[in-house]
Amino acid sequence: MTVEITRLENGLTVATDAMAHLETSSLGIWVDTGARHETPSQHGISHMLEHMAFKGTARRSARDIAEEIENAGGHLNAHTAQESTAYYARVLKDDVPLAIDLLGDILQNSTFAAEELERERGVIIQEIGQANDTPDDLVFDHFLGAAFPGQALGRPILGTVDTVSGFGHDDLQGYMDERYSAQSMVLVGAGAVDHEALVARARDVFGDLPSHPARGFEAARFQGCDRREERDLEQAHLIVGFEGVPYGDPDYYAAQVASAILGGGMSSRLFQEVREKRGLCYTVFSFAWSFSDTGAFGFYAGTDPQDLGELVSVAAGEALRLGEDVTETEVSRARAQMKAGLLMALESSSSRIEQIARQHMIYGRVLSMEETLRKVEAVDVDAVKKAAQRIFHGKQPAVAAVGPLGSLESYEKIAANFV
Repeated sequence: MTVEITRLENGLTVATDAMAHLETSSLGIWVDTGARHETPSQHGISHMLEHMAFKGTARRSARDIAEEIENAGGHLNAHTAQESTAYYARVLKDDVPLAIDLLGDILQNSTFAAEELERERGVIIQEIGQANDTPDDLVFDHFLGAAFPGQALGRPILGTVDTVSGFGHDDLQGYMDERYSAQSMVLVGAGAVDHEALVARARDVFGDLPSHPARGFEAARFQGCDRREERDLEQAHLIVGFEGVPYGDPDYYAAQVASAILGGGMSSRLFQEVREKRGLCYTVFSFAWSFSDTGAFGFYAGTDPQDLGELVSVAAGEALRLGEDVTETEVSRARAQMKAGLLMALESSSSRIEQIARQHMIYGRVLSMEETLRKVEAVDVDAVKKAAQRIFHGKQPAVAAVGPLGSLESYEKIAANFV
């Protein structure tokens, strides 16, 4: 598979990865804007704008948008992250022009009609309520808030009822005008796509999109503190995490391997020691997130409240041990898991457009699979130990918990497991 890239005159990047054996196409626009780009008064506007883009344009009603894509057997969706917003479609190969036309319309001609805005405001408020009713999701919002307090990176992507209730037409239009610039966007297609045809179509649809530099975001400051919410639940949901590594960091791949060893599957240390050997929980896993300038590395568990103390102690011991006694067998297994995941993703056109867009926005280029696999294969025992020591040893954690927390030790005692 070969990725072809063309930059239009206005700065819009068009990238394709043709997959000759497919009869379908995945297409998407990634915008270099997300929750991190919001000021406190804009909290949640990136996500609300993503919703409102589907609620009517100068040419189409919200129903027209839904019916046109589904009449062709395709689907259209979007998602908002901390550093990007994506709008994407999956269609049969003959319907690529329709998908591009729809994407271009919602990203350039949305009207943000008052009636639709009020209706969607209510939908988003219900989404916020649903998130608050899902403790194993809510605890991750609390974790980012504890890791990056007082910063956009520490605020929930959905916003709050108060902020969402205050957004009007001019707020959405102003944010879109500022952030949705051609040079801040990449159009990606994979599957049954022809690069030159897609470039020509993109030039027709997006050629008038203005291009201007957009405001960046504040540098992240991992501070690490404690955020707890007492609730009457059957389980306590806990995250203990540390500052991880950003994309492009020399330890990036080593941190990914370390996470796989610690809590990446049924053979991982946390699963075997915490669940299988001690029966302290049903769900336990680790995560290694990266952002442009920072990261987060930690573990999550949902457990019986009375087991919180033992679970924290055991999990902390396993994390610290990563810096001391990693085996070649563990590293080899983790590398194999990563390589298999990367190669399996190549078989999905939807996964491929996301990979291409993310890499282009992070690195300014698309990494070949050969280059990526070499970087994974280069991770050895010493690299994993070094990354683990950097992340865990002597560092202050961020702690988040939701549920019955009476038996959870103080932040100082939890932190003492690592310091």
